[in-house]
Amino acid sequence: MIVIAATPIGNLGDASPRLIEAFETSSVVAAEDTRNTAQLMKLLGVQNKPELISLHEHNERARAESLASRALDEDVLLVSDAGMPTVSDPGFALVRAAVTAGVEVTVIPGPSAVLAALAVSGLPTDRFSFEGFLPRKAGELKGSLQKLAVENRTMVFFESANRLHASLEIMAEQFGEEREASVSRELTKKFEQTKRGSLAELANWAAEGVRGETVIVVAGAREQKANLDDAVTLVNQAVESGTRLKDATRDVAALTGLSARDLYAAVLAQKH
Repeated sequence: MIVIAATPIGNLGDASPRLIEAFETSSVVAAEDTRNTAQLMKLLGVQNKPELISLHEHNERARAESLASRALDEDVLLVSDAGMPTVSDPGFALVRAAVTAGVEVTVIPGPSAVLAALAVSGLPTDRFSFEGFLPRKAGELKGSLQKLAVENRTMVFFESANRLHASLEIMAEQFGEEREASVSRELTKKFEQTKRGSLAELANWAAEGVRGETVIVVAGAREQKANLDDAVTLVNQAVESGTRLKDATRDVAALTGLSARDLYAAVLAQKH
């Protein structure tokens, strides 16, 4: 079978007994970076010397089928450098190949930066979306955030420290300066910190420079009644960002409480 195992995201003490047992008993370990995994095993006191096979974003597709085939006869342990494999980390292609080949896939749960940041954010946790790493180019970032402006679930993003300030500024521009958010950095580590406030406040804070791995959590858009003209503007903005007209109309109608049919007709009428 394929065994997907979460590894510590900072604090070594978060390694579960099941993870250590899996390292001790596995003959094959597929790892994002074999050097990092070898170091982790050493720090955990693992005596086993399994075969370490690199599986990262540049070779995963090429190696997925062969590893899935091996898993027909022996267990293959899948780990990434930190957190849960497949969640903005390598592993998805291998799991898909395993499922296609009829190989059993199981999981050893553990640390997750997504859930940790969400839990400490102070924002609603009943419904949320994980949006992964933000686009690096400003234009792509702006377009991506425009599409999410009407999302009413709490949103979780990964971002590097050196781009945090610029990304928060664009978020404030697209979501509104007063939208509630949080930034967690160095989760589970010695200098762990979570800063909460409006997007404008967080952008100002980040301007001074932030170190460490960061996770941004942003409150969803509030459902509110709006006049038809404002709603048409929101639809047009979404369409300009690449969203299909019908999808944009549906999303804005859900956000504003307006009739999707009336809104769609108003958008078409404006174009003629």
